[in-house]
Amino acid sequence: YSGKGAMMDNRFATALVIACVLSLISTIYMAASIGTDFWYEYHTLSPAENVSEAGRSVWEEFVSEEADEKTYTDALFRCNGTVGLWRRCITVPKNSHWYSSPETGMTTNCISFSLSDQFMEKYIEPGNHNSGTDLNRTYLWRLQFLLPFVSLGLMCFGALIGLCACACRSLYPAIATGVLHFLAGLCTLGLVGCYVAGIELLHKKLPLPDDVKGEFGWSFCLACVSAPLQFMAAALFIWAARTNRKEFTLLKSYRVA
Repeated sequence: YSGKGAMMDNRFATALVIACVLSLISTIYMAASIGTDFWYEYHTLSPAENVSEAGRSVWEEFVSEEADEKTYTDALFRCNGTVGLWRRCITVPKNSHWYSSPETGMTTNCISFSLSDQFMEKYIEPGNHNSGTDLNRTYLWRLQFLLPFVSLGLMCFGALIGLCACACRSLYPAIATGVLHFLAGLCTLGLVGCYVAGIELLHKKLPLPDDVKGEFGWSFCLACVSAPLQFMAAALFIWAARTNRKEFTLLKSYRVA
């Protein structure tokens, strides 16, 4: 029976190692997703010409503290823009004066969303402060900002519990680690859903021009991949802890008998 017990221990150890690797990969993906600016990308047929027609006012309006949602979204449409959770970027000529030639070269410039921007109300008609608050888009925007940090926090807390479990030489606390990873996966899934819904609602208010194509970027894909990894890690943690607990109870019963 001791040989069989050793084989079972190895099986649980393998499950925990795989769960830890999945957890680490999902954490890296989630952190990279939060920190990059390619959640959504706009592809314009002639961004340089669009910028030169409007002069450098496009960039000045884009970076202005008074830029509203419609102002910076129009700039994203016209200038090969990309949007992240924290920043928005457009591609403009390196020398963006009205007299410069589009052939002078292009550069990508970004500006961060401030904390107040993240919690700012969205309006039924973007850019029109008198149109009333669009509660759906407002709360979707706030959730897509908060949920990734909740997800990362849950995984980090789960990792601490896992370290405590190793120090105590017990698999039972791994159940808590699994539950926290499951909750983190739900948060990540909620983040993805909120972002997709927010983009769709925005494009209903501000339709894409005919010469602009929009698509979800690789930062968004990283978040999509992170969610199932979190669920798989959660399942392995919970399975290893519960199964080991049951077999330990059976072993005690066997010895008593």
